[in-house]
Amino acid sequence: MKQTTNSILMIRPVAFRMNEQTAVNNYYQKVLDGLLPATVNAKAQQEFDDFVEKLRAVGVDVIVVDDTLNPDTPDSIFPNNWVSFHENADVALYPMFAVNRREERREEILDMLEEKGFKIENIVDYTEAEDDGFFLEGTGSLLLDRANEKAYCALSPRADEELFIEFCEDFDYEPILFEAFQTVNGERKLIYHTNVMMCLGETFAVICADCIDDKKERKMVLDNLKKDNKEVVLITEAQVNSFAGNMLEVRGADDKRYLVMSSAAHQSLTPKQITQLEKHATILSSSLDTIEACGGGSARCMMAEIFLPKA
Repeated sequence: MKQTTNSILMIRPVAFRMNEQTAVNNYYQKVLDGLLPATVNAKAQQEFDDFVEKLRAVGVDVIVVDDTLNPDTPDSIFPNNWVSFHENADVALYPMFAVNRREERREEILDMLEEKGFKIENIVDYTEAEDDGFFLEGTGSLLLDRANEKAYCALSPRADEELFIEFCEDFDYEPILFEAFQTVNGERKLIYHTNVMMCLGETFAVICADCIDDKKERKMVLDNLKKDNKEVVLITEAQVNSFAGNMLEVRGADDKRYLVMSSAAHQSLTPKQITQLEKHATILSSSLDTIEACGGGSARCMMAEIFLPKA
């Protein structure tokens, strides 16, 4: 299976703001004082449009869908949490922690992809787990090493162990389970999504090993990456706070590999880390300051990779 794709789904926000329902366990979100909601949304839209333009300029096939005002979905800009698209023409739908994020799942988006020539044969729906209070938030919770058929997952209130195992059984992935922490006001708290502390490329992995407090778990994760011949690029917890873990490798024109991240993430990297990463892919960064501050997510969260076959 391919690890990277040229096709990306992105949702353009219409009422982006800090989501009070997700802030309870996403410690990266901040209130931007003194800014009117309309100003926050306008800034987010500008960042979104500039980002899409940069991706398209290097030949990434970006499919943009506009969000709707009703229902109220302040986090719709992060579609990778509710859906994933697979090479075998399967689509997975995921159970979401925040009630107002469940409304982001829109069937017409799947219809639109089919109209664009993508093949969808089977929908694997995990959303009933919401009724029992169990969640697994897409490729926020799941880091898929598609080529080596392994799935990495940092357990949290938004990533349930049994659901993760069920996903791995359904999609034939070997489960790699661990817990990842961040320091919040002097306390170690679970990181809400795996993809803020870790990124998997074709031939490399970016990871904050310091987030994995349990030494055995840390060794197990790093051993798996090394066994699969990934060059491991270690980042610090301070860099995680600048969203340096929240990157995605994509394919541009002529199959060229790009590592996509925010300007804040790029600026946080050391020259040595940049040299390590540029052996594998060309860095493409864009300013996402407003989106990162209010949304508590960054570049990777904004891109839902489409691996579906073309009809």
